[in-house]
Amino acid sequence: MLTKRIIPCLDVRDGRVVKGVRFRGVQDVEDPVAMARYYNDSGADELVFYDITASVEQRPLFARVLAEVARQIFIPLTVGGGIQTLADFDRVLHCGADKVSVNSGAIRNPQLIREAAKRYGDQCVVLSMDVSRVGDSYHLFTQGGQVDTGIDALEWAAAGVDAGAGEIVLNSIDTDGVKQGFDLPMLAALAERVSVPIIASGGAGRMEHFSELFRLPGVDAGLAASIFHFRELEIGTLKRYLQQQGVPVRLPAGETA
Repeated sequence: MLTKRIIPCLDVRDGRVVKGVRFRGVQDVEDPVAMARYYNDSGADELVFYDITASVEQRPLFARVLAEVARQIFIPLTVGGGIQTLADFDRVLHCGADKVSVNSGAIRNPQLIREAAKRYGDQCVVLSMDVSRVGDSYHLFTQGGQVDTGIDALEWAAAGVDAGAGEIVLNSIDTDGVKQGFDLPMLAALAERVSVPIIASGGAGRMEHFSELFRLPGVDAGLAASIFHFRELEIGTLKRYLQQQGVPVRLPAGETA
């Protein structure tokens, strides 16, 4: 049985890790290099690095900071922010990324996923979606969750997988930073439409939220920021709890089942 993954997320702005609630009220947290080192040593399965203003500011991702983060860790690193072309894929992969996350760049150029999957392989291409409920539908948002594209998120996800995305990160704007639990109905609806691994993002507040999450078929990983950044929950503690709940996880180095 495949183990479930616990993935911290570094939202980086102006070279610093920041965090907000529902994509607003962003506050400074920590130096990304120090935080990456901490998560590498704490038993995280992977790390996600988002340059959250690169697309809005129409500039390249912070390559220097990314390269230093990559040098600090020995776990898979997914990188996103300002990924518009195959040249952007090349740049972040050369900085040490293992996977590249595309969001608004794929909306502007739907062929980007197909082209990247052909060149680098499906396993390298992660489709990241910022999604919120609009009426009875789930809509795809851009510009840091500010602009409703009107695109049906579930149809977009299915099209992205058909084009070659090997993994999907679902960022629920409705639950982001609220700490009341992952958006289970949204995740369940997505899992019915795609067969690739799904990473759930937005809403983690306590250990029980992860055990609830991993009861959903099709969800392979839980991504969180606030509860890990502010040491409200240690990854090792979470994994031991999940193991007791019957969830298959990879325990931190030196620990046995």
